[in-house]
Amino acid sequence: MAFPWVHAAARILNNAENVDAPEVERRLQALLDVMARDRDQAGALAAAVDRFLKVSRSYWPGLFHCYRVKGLPRTNNDLEQFFGSSRHHERRTTGRKRAPIGLVLRGSVRLVAGAATRLRSRGGAELQPRDPELWKQLRRQLDARCIVRRRGLRFRRDPKAYLEDLEEQIAKLALPS
Repeated sequence: MAFPWVHAAARILNNAENVDAPEVERRLQALLDVMARDRDQAGALAAAVDRFLKVSRSYWPGLFHCYRVKGLPRTNNDLEQFFGSSRHHERRTTGRKRAPIGLVLRGSVRLVAGAATRLRSRGGAELQPRDPELWKQLRRQLDARCIVRRRGLRFRRDPKAYLEDLEEQIAKLALPS
């Protein structure tokens, strides 16, 4: 009894028919109701059915979000494959095993750009910023990350000199102009 229920749940969540989120939710809820009602028929797997019901309840609030947002991956496996693919391409282009610092500092831009260029090639006109002010704001955010990283590197290289420089800057600010 339990195996057909699990396979039915997988078919519902796979959503090969591309029904909308409320319909997927309704179908799964109907199946879970049947499972709860007939759990004793699962024999030795009744405890596994209970566990399946419990886990389904705990994931319920976010379980159907992927059916509401077009293109959103249904599983973490899809997301892992996306990020793994990006890491693979970074390793191929840089020759490094670890993520380059550029990916760490500018990952929010590079991941989106990499995903977009995999879908189709882009021309120069498409790459030009449509809103220069928004582009400048994004550049400032990325530059701020670089400044924080640079300060951390300076501190790790020579903490004493870094702290002395900070004290000197603070002392200059405290002096009357």
